[in-house]
Amino acid sequence: MTTKFHTIGLIGKPHHQGTNQTLKRLHYWLTMQGFEVLVEERVAAELGPSIEAFDLLEIGARCDLAIVVGGDGNMLGAARVLARFDLGVIGVNRGNLGFLTDLPPDTFEEALAKVLDGEFDTEHRFLLEAEVYRNGELKASNTAVNEAVLHPGKIAHMIEFEVYIDDQFMYSQRADGMIVSTPTGSTAYALSAGGAILTPNLQALILVPMFPHTLSCRPIVVDACSTIKMVVSPENGENLEVSCDGHVHLAVLPGDEIIVRRSSERLRLIHPKGHNYFHVLRTKLGWGSKLF
Repeated sequence: MTTKFHTIGLIGKPHHQGTNQTLKRLHYWLTMQGFEVLVEERVAAELGPSIEAFDLLEIGARCDLAIVVGGDGNMLGAARVLARFDLGVIGVNRGNLGFLTDLPPDTFEEALAKVLDGEFDTEHRFLLEAEVYRNGELKASNTAVNEAVLHPGKIAHMIEFEVYIDDQFMYSQRADGMIVSTPTGSTAYALSAGGAILTPNLQALILVPMFPHTLSCRPIVVDACSTIKMVVSPENGENLEVSCDGHVHLAVLPGDEIIVRRSSERLRLIHPKGHNYFHVLRTKLGWGSKLF
């Protein structure tokens, strides 16, 4: 087989029966076609005692393509690590909506065979870098594919903070938090909070306040090159945090500064040929089809 891919990584949601079945089929199907297959350590044992396990960093360094089986959450978790490597990532949907996972779990062979033959579209998605500073010192940082969210800890309550865009004061805010989202994340948490959908090709960020105390406060779209700074009021309680994609949590104290900017890392998504973003929106969000 003539292909751009030689070594393929398999990543999946652990302890999930449907995902496990798909991973086993993928492993057998790919191995029979002569590909070297590396299985991520969280799911390797579930595929059999003879399956060698690899961590995500090894998969990123050695593979040409990573196949993620699960929902968007599994894709996000893998993407935050794999984005630093120049390999393509494609998803098999074993989740709910699956905005980032294109392939059907029961009939993936035909579409995946074409991808492995070189018939695919490539799309790059930029990531965010979120940093927490305390008295001018960097205390914590991480990346996000969808969004970075400033919010209270375990109990929702109003917090006070200021927002600056490129060091220009925009406003002070009393709200349950603030979502800073990429176009990729605009169909996730930001959409649920009333934000607009940004098409993936836009180099933009959207800031969506969560339940703001001022009714005139609305989501705002800014250039992706902008640096977002949120300064937490010293009067807030101590139980605050910044969440990256809802997976990674950075502790925040009153008076801290949170800096969110575009990361230098990009996720290289692989789609079957003819992938159409608006078809995805219609399918996942239940939009109406053409009337004539």
